[in-house]
Amino acid sequence: MKVVVIGGTGLIGSKVVAKLNAHGHEAVAASPNTGVNTLTGEGLAEVLKGASVVIDVSDSPSFEDEAVMTFFRTSTTNLLKAEAEAGVTHHVALSVVGTERLQESGYFRAKQAQEELIKASGIPCTIVHATQFFEFVKAIAAEATEGDTVRLAPVKFRPVASDDVAAAVGRTAVGDPVGGVVEVAGPDEFRLDQIISKGLAAKNDPRTVVADTDARYFGAVLKDTTLLPAPGAHIGEIRFTDWLARQQ
Repeated sequence: MKVVVIGGTGLIGSKVVAKLNAHGHEAVAASPNTGVNTLTGEGLAEVLKGASVVIDVSDSPSFEDEAVMTFFRTSTTNLLKAEAEAGVTHHVALSVVGTERLQESGYFRAKQAQEELIKASGIPCTIVHATQFFEFVKAIAAEATEGDTVRLAPVKFRPVASDDVAAAVGRTAVGDPVGGVVEVAGPDEFRLDQIISKGLAAKNDPRTVVADTDARYFGAVLKDTTLLPAPGAHIGEIRFTDWLARQQ
């Protein structure tokens, strides 16, 4: 089948395209780099011709509250309209485990808005909620840094490899729409502050990680299980320690 991957040249999208093509599907990477812009609608009608499935793994270039909301509302509205006109029969979107519990954060409010637009569109859909990628450790540390100190809440955290996320998204796309959310997480549970400390140490980063129960996560207060998936989530195979060793 023809599958169009919005954000198909990024970290997850490029992996999804490669995996789908390796299994005999016609996966097409769609992004501004390939002439497709969901914010303006440029190239959407052309790339969606003959597509059965659309996977949206795109992300906002800015995490500023207003900018990220504008991005997800505008891009999702344009994409869903073009899909309806093209007769797409399955919309798959990548989102984040705990989105509905992180609504103090402007980014997660925007992701929630995206999900609500998808569910209201009438297009059969599946939303894949993933825990944070191993590759996102650096960004979490950067957002929580004050001077030479990284302040993070000591809560439970189950990050996942981007390869495992891409595999889950690809499997979801070629399956039947579930009309709701499926979750994917990594095989091991950590404390957020401890895994970030381990990731920084592996890069010889001199910053000190401090456990702070009042520390916010991209603007949101965390409870102990806020970032964990529900029982029944698909569990990836790649372990953080193995992934980290390969980054050296």
